[in-house]
Amino acid sequence: MTLVTLTSALDGFTFTAGHAAPQGARKGGVVVIQEIFGLDEYIQADIARWAALGFEVLAPSLFDRVEPGYLAGREPKDFQAGVAHAGTVGLDRMLSDIQACIDDLAPRGPVFAVGYCLGGSLVWLAASKLTGLAAGSSYYGSMVAANAALPLTCPVIVHLGRKDGHIPADAVKAAVEDAHPDVPIYIYDNSGHGFNNDGRPDADLDDAQMARARTLALFQAHGAA
Repeated sequence: MTLVTLTSALDGFTFTAGHAAPQGARKGGVVVIQEIFGLDEYIQADIARWAALGFEVLAPSLFDRVEPGYLAGREPKDFQAGVAHAGTVGLDRMLSDIQACIDDLAPRGPVFAVGYCLGGSLVWLAASKLTGLAAGSSYYGSMVAANAALPLTCPVIVHLGRKDGHIPADAVKAAVEDAHPDVPIYIYDNSGHGFNNDGRPDADLDDAQMARARTLALFQAHGAA
């Protein structure tokens, strides 16, 4: 991963984004959207996975307006700091940074989005409010249920952990299915919150690999070469 700079159309702010070139033939672009901990080792691993599959990747550093290059651990104080940063930046500016990433990738092929926790919520919102996405994959986003009724402009799938102590999987599934019965909701019985992060206590490798395969299949079904 290398760092590049992009400019948000909403306020002209210049922010950084992790970037990785595709390995082999380019299949499309993927915007990887962080948790509240910044572009940490798990997001960097995800960037590398998508690049290895042939995707050009951009991962916006969403808290640059508050703390450039923000990177946190997994202690309670880190969680609280991330929540505070997200609140200070606000959804509109984070979505604008995601749109800048989409716009940068779009001239070179279809653009997809995948996001985790905060990023999972932002994928859902981006699929409703932004332009240029071919498909999105939302992982355990806390704001999905409250925004389930939003209209969607592209196909989306949702991944949830049965053991997630923060997000009630069945309630999210019911809310989304009520508004969008065609949206696939996958609940992973062996996993809790953050299960895409290999090696974390709530992670199950089989579940993570299944979710990644489903996400790749979604992208392939909607334009990935």
